[in-house]
Parts: sequence; C-alpha cells; structure tokens
Amino acid sequence: MSVSQDRVQVVIPALNEEVALPDVIKALQKHGFTKIRVVDNGSIDQTAEVARQAGAEVIPEPQRGYGQACWTGTQNLAENVDWLLFCDADGSDDLDTLPLFLEAAPDFDFILANRRAKNSGRSQLTPVQNFGNALSGFLIQLGWGQTYHDLGPLRLIRRSSYEAIEMQDRGFGWTVEMQARAAELNLRTKELPSNYFSRKGGQSKISGTVKGSAQAGAIILSTLGTLFLRKSSIQTCLKVLSSLLILVGCWMTAPHGDFRQPGEVASFLQGICVFSLGFVLCWAILNIRWWHFWGIVLASRFLLFPMYPGDDIWRYLWEGMIQLNGICPYLIPPADPSLIPLHTPYWELINHGEVAAIYPPVAQIIFKGLAALSDTVAVFKLAIIFADLGICWLLVRSFGLKATLIYAWNPLVIYNFAGGAHYDSLFLLPLVGAWLAFRKTSETTRRKWILSAILLGLSIGIKWITAPIAGFLCWRAWREESLFKGVLCGIAITAPFILTLAIVCSGVDLRQIQPNDFALYARSAELVPRLVGNLWEGSRHRNWIFAIPLTLVSLVLIFRSKRWVTFSEWFLFCLLTLSPAIHAWYFTWLVPFAVSTRNLGTRWLSITVFIYFLMQHRKAVWQEGDPDPWYLTQWELAFLWTPFLLGFLLSFRNRNQIYNNEQ
Repeated sequence: MSVSQDRVQVVIPALNEEVALPDVIKALQKHGFTKIRVVDNGSIDQTAEVARQAGAEVIPEPQRGYGQACWTGTQNLAENVDWLLFCDADGSDDLDTLPLFLEAAPDFDFILANRRAKNSGRSQLTPVQNFGNALSGFLIQLGWGQTYHDLGPLRLIRRSSYEAIEMQDRGFGWTVEMQARAAELNLRTKELPSNYFSRKGGQSKISGTVKGSAQAGAIILSTLGTLFLRKSSIQTCLKVLSSLLILVGCWMTAPHGDFRQPGEVASFLQGICVFSLGFVLCWAILNIRWWHFWGIVLASRFLLFPMYPGDDIWRYLWEGMIQLNGICPYLIPPADPSLIPLHTPYWELINHGEVAAIYPPVAQIIFKGLAALSDTVAVFKLAIIFADLGICWLLVRSFGLKATLIYAWNPLVIYNFAGGAHYDSLFLLPLVGAWLAFRKTSETTRRKWILSAILLGLSIGIKWITAPIAGFLCWRAWREESLFKGVLCGIAITAPFILTLAIVCSGVDLRQIQPNDFALYARSAELVPRLVGNLWEGSRHRNWIFAIPLTLVSLVLIFRSKRWVTFSEWFLFCLLTLSPAIHAWYFTWLVPFAVSTRNLGTRWLSITVFIYFLMQHRKAVWQEGDPDPWYLTQWELAFLWTPFLLGFLLSFRNRNQIYNNEQ
C-alpha cells in the first residue's frame, strides 16, 4: 500500500517565483496533495499572492536562506502529518514521479529524486552541478558509507526521521546535511530516477551565476566537513588528540623559559607548535565533559608552573617589596643608588631599572599584599594563575564549556599566565566580570551598572588600557538610564583608583612624581607605527602621535557601540594595531571576548604571535655591533599580523552572527 497524500505536508521554499509557482501547486493538487505550504523567503514580486490564489498556505520567512525557508515550513505541523515532501517552486522538478515516491514510502524512511539517473535530467544540470553532486556523493560515501548520486530538491522523508536528523543548516547546505545525517542515522533510503526540466520562470539563486555556484559548492563542502567532525568516533579522537597535544606541548615547552640562554627559544617554539596544533583541533570539539575540560585546564597550568618566568615578574616582586619598606614605587626607580641597601638576588634581572613604576595603584596594592605573603615567584605566579582560573570560571558560567575552550586551552593564555607570569590576568578578571555583569538583564538591571562600574574601576586600577571602556559604560548608562546613573558610574569607576593611589602614595607630595620618557620611544613588533616610520623617520621618537587616531576611534566607538563586546573588540583591535610597543601577552586581552564572538583573527593570532619570541632569541645571542635585536623583519611582522587582520575582518563581515550572544 502507498502512503496517503493527506498525511503528507508539502513544503515549497519560494523567492520571486510568481511565474512558475501556480503550475507547481496545480500539479501537486492533481496528484492529490492537499497540505501545500509555500514559504515566501522575502519575495518582492507577487509570489505570496499567486500562491494563496492557487490554494496553498503561505508562510512568510524574511530571513533569507534555502535551509531557513525549508526549516520554517516544517514548523507547527498538523498532528496527522507523517511525511514531509520538499520540492522547488520554479517548475523544474518532475512531479509526475511522485506516485512512485508514495508507493515506495512504506518500505523506506527517505526517498530522493535522482536527476542524474536519466540523460534528460542530467543534461539539464550545468557541468558545475553535475560535478558538485558527484563529488558530494563520493564524499558522503567515504565518510558515511552511503551511496548518493544526486542532491536534488525533490525529496520525501518521514516526519519522525526528519525530527531525528535535527537539521542545523539554514542555507545551501540543507540538502547535503539531510543526506549525510540520514546515512549517519542508518535511515532506509532510496533514490528514484527522475526527469529534470529547465526553469519555468525566475532566476536560479545558486547555479545561475559562477559566484553563486562557487558559494554553494563551498558551503556544501564545509557542511560535509562539519558533519564529519560531528561524528561520535571523530569527536572522541579529536578530544583525545587535542588534549594529548596540549599536554605534550606544555611538557616540551616548560624547561625552556629562560630566553637569556641561546637556543632556548628554538626549543620553546617547538613545544608551542605541538601545543598550537592541539589548540586548533579543539575548535572542532562539539561537546565536552566538565572533568575533561577542567582536567586539561589544571594540568596544562600545573605543567608550566615551574617554568622560568618572563622578566616582568622581577619588577612585580621589587615594587611589592619596596612598598613594604615604606617607599613609593612611583618616586624612585630600581637603579637609584639610594636603594642599594634593598637590593635582592633578583635585582639585576629587573627590566628598565632606570624607570620608576608604571603600574597603576590597584596593581601596586596587589604586589604589596603578595610580597607580604612571600617575596617569591611562586606566590606571584599562583595569584596570576588563580585569576586566570577565575576568568575560565566566569566564561564557562556565561558561555559554556565548549565555547570557553578558546580561552581555557589557548597556548597564548596558558604560557603567558602560567609560564611567563605576566600579570595581565589580574586586570582581565575584573574586566570580564564587569562585561558579564553588563550583559545581565531582568531583575539585575538596576544593579548591573554600578557592579560593572566598580569592577571596571578595579580593572583600570590594575592596567590603564581599559580606561576608554569607562567612557562607553558611562555613556550607555546615561543613554539607557539617566544622566545621574552615568555620573554615578563615573564615580564608581574612579573610586578604586583614587582610594588605592592615596594608600600607595600616603605621605608623598604627588607633584614629586615625574612621568618617564620611556614610552616616548619604545618600539616592539608594532604594525601601524612601523609603516608610518618607513614613510616618516621623525615619527619613530614621537610615539604620542598615535594617541590621536586612537582617541578619535575611541570616541566614535563610544557613541556608536551598544554592546560591550563590540566596543571592546574594536577598541582593542585599534589599540594593538596603533600601539608603538607590542608584546605577545598584550593579545591575551582579546581572548575572553573571542569566547563570545569566536573571532577568527584572535584565534589565529593566538598561534602566530609566538614569532614575537624570535626577538628574545636575537637578544640572547646579540653581540656588540649586531643590529638591534628588538626588531622583527617585514616577513616576520606579516606572519604575526596578517592572520589577525584577515581573520578579524572576516569575522566583521559576519558580525550579525558574531555578536549574537550579546544581549
């Protein structure tokens, strides 16, 4: 017995098909189908009207996409619908084949029209379509063991089977996803030879142009790749291999942190390559257990904990220690002769000893507190790692384990905090807390502004670079609440800075604090300043000029951005590209936001940025008369920056999807 037409819901995605659609509907009605649903995918002609006049149900779906229209057409189905029939609206499908579909249906779950089985059908397909369908069938055969010859739009599927597939694609990958998932679920599938006709009207949205065909082909191939990575066996392999590579990379890297020694950087980079491969593989992980996630988080940081730290740590130790001795770190640089009685075994390791403290007062209070516990690298490292773990926890709470892998298993993050002991995690923790508090709505709306402001104030008090975010927060509070709320946020932001400055500089005449000129000329791995310097030599000792475009960009972002993550990513992007002095750990500032946006530029940069350490190698082997070691060649700069710029711009093109997690 064949399936009754009354139990079949016909779904026809349509976009500007007023010419051919009435004949398609009449042909379906001639074959006894009564439940005919046309999904108008944003037509600007009379598609919807002619469909209604022909007796079809019309559902509007303004969001463009073949898969989106098909998906919308399968929602809110009648209880007596057991089958779904999909066909095109352009009159190209051979609907006279449908009686054969209905006859075969009781013995199968999924039935497709095979246009390539007949010369008449195959000849109507373009060479690109014939090749693409054959290639897709071959790839599905390789990946899932199911043979398909065509990806035609005419298809009949059991409602229960369709629901089991859990369709995700909303574009051109809809058909291939359905077929690959049907093979994965072992659905009983049959292809029936079918004719195929030239369009009766309208214009093809896929095969009508070279660009459309190329886009469709790329989407179909990427869909197959994504589906293959979703297979349980592949996922298990990915998780094991990614975890193993990350831990092996940490183990290889850990003994090689003292970059003062010639040859250490080369061994360090070998470990980073292994680490980075594991990180890239984790991007394809679809789900992960909490014990696996946290196990790698803790193990990777444990492996790098004994690593020789970066030279910034000695500055943290020194400034904490001299505060315990009643000295304001903003007044006297480490090289001052008056501090000779306080010299420690690590004193000679302090970088830029001729420069007084540059870290804000909240950071100084933290250094003093840690030094009071123990004037050792281990205590400072533990504090930095605990802040890093706190960031992981906050991100997991808001975005889940899978998304947080971008931060938690990131080689840039893990090395710079657990290995290099750079204190940036200390300011990122309150910054992330402020951002996530700002995202809260409903019952916490009234409190979110002040909580965000206080946390942001703490972040600014630890590292200056987040200061422009204060302008964004106060402006949003003013626009969305009131001027009073904006002013209140400003007070809450500045309070931590003022209070801690009073403590650090207690009894000191603030007029004695003189700004140092180190920032006027320091350069390292810079992008825009290097390009400007090639054109204008005088700019190399005028770093302040780059504050002008950064200020202008910041003001534009403040007034135009509505979302914290939008402002932060673009502000940090501009800050980093315009900054005359760039260090590898600066790019950790962007990584928490990539958990929400999955920004390609940030992910790629988390790997390429390690070329920065070639400068450390040159410094270790530098001899009198050699070129400046603190300098990247043009090719090295391109390797560092190009993936970041390209990935960031690609992500910007998809900004509607990128910022969809922000409320």
